[in-house]
Amino acid sequence: MPPFVFDRIEPKEEIKNEKQHPDYRHPLYVGTWKRSIPGRDLDFARDDMDEPHLKRKHALLLKHPQITKLYGTEIKTFYIATLINIVQLGLAFYFGHHPTVHWSVYLLTAYFIGGTATGMVGVIIHEACHNLVTGSSLYDRMIGLYTNIVLPVPISQSFRRYHIEHHTWQGVEGMDPDLPLEWEKNLIRGNSFKKILWILIYPVMYVVRGLVMQQDRGHKPNQWEIINVVFSIGMDILIVKVCGYKGLIYLFLSLWFGYSLHPGAAHFIQEHYTFDDGQETYSYYGVLNIPFMNIGYHNEHHDFQKIPWSNLPLLRSLATEYYDTLAYHTSWLLVHYKFITQPSMGPQSRVVRDYTTFKKGRTLMRKIREFNNK
Repeated sequence: MPPFVFDRIEPKEEIKNEKQHPDYRHPLYVGTWKRSIPGRDLDFARDDMDEPHLKRKHALLLKHPQITKLYGTEIKTFYIATLINIVQLGLAFYFGHHPTVHWSVYLLTAYFIGGTATGMVGVIIHEACHNLVTGSSLYDRMIGLYTNIVLPVPISQSFRRYHIEHHTWQGVEGMDPDLPLEWEKNLIRGNSFKKILWILIYPVMYVVRGLVMQQDRGHKPNQWEIINVVFSIGMDILIVKVCGYKGLIYLFLSLWFGYSLHPGAAHFIQEHYTFDDGQETYSYYGVLNIPFMNIGYHNEHHDFQKIPWSNLPLLRSLATEYYDTLAYHTSWLLVHYKFITQPSMGPQSRVVRDYTTFKKGRTLMRKIREFNNK
């Protein structure tokens, strides 16, 4: 296991760049920047190159061409979505028709079962936005809507739109919708209490960031986003008629718990908040990847977006010299705990680059291909 700031400190073993590669970060594509520390730094960390995943993908394919055999789809994702719909709608119906159930049972069920189910729904919507369920853009959009039934707010189609932009423009200022807003960074800093509140409102912030980007870039809701809004309103009305308001509130609580201070929601912090210098994306290799469908394999996913969740562990096993050398997490509970309690962590613990820097780094792809063909 590589060294990690939370686990132990020991010399990091790196794959040596024996020849003079056009990109100095080759082959792991870990940069030279230092992570941003609240109280010491005022802004995000700043990189001098493009995001690492496209180039690491090329390096991996050159060494392990058999990785392409892992590309494909996973239809079991649809069956899991169906099971979650049955469970969540069944619980909504039960609570809606049993008003005497104690509030503690209601809340605990919403947190442990509903919150976990909501986290899994997020994974399924994520898979669908990459067309990794059926391979068809139309069918996977419909599966996104189908999975959105148990989320009482329209998420799937807007997530699809902006998540793809996150992959394309990772860390690029004004273009990556996953980056915290200025007020998040400036208001919260490293304050533990504020970080708890920030995590608790994370479901709202996910929506707000999308709305801010819509306004800044002059985006308007597309056809599928409008369909999603109409579909969700219709489903909410139907749920109230069948399950009552208490059933709908159960789904709202499940959404809130599942995307805030829940172990499964720690992946929002795990993925791109900088726990180490030079590394902007992190994977999680722990037991909760089982119920949450390998969402922790984030470096692997960013490197190879055509690989469905079920094959991501196989990718890691094929390229252990890469993924086991990069820093990674083994506990989502520790991710939340350390992020909250360490003053050196906060919403500003991200790395950014401007558009010009991003494009300059991308222009090296031609030189990299020529280097590889020598």
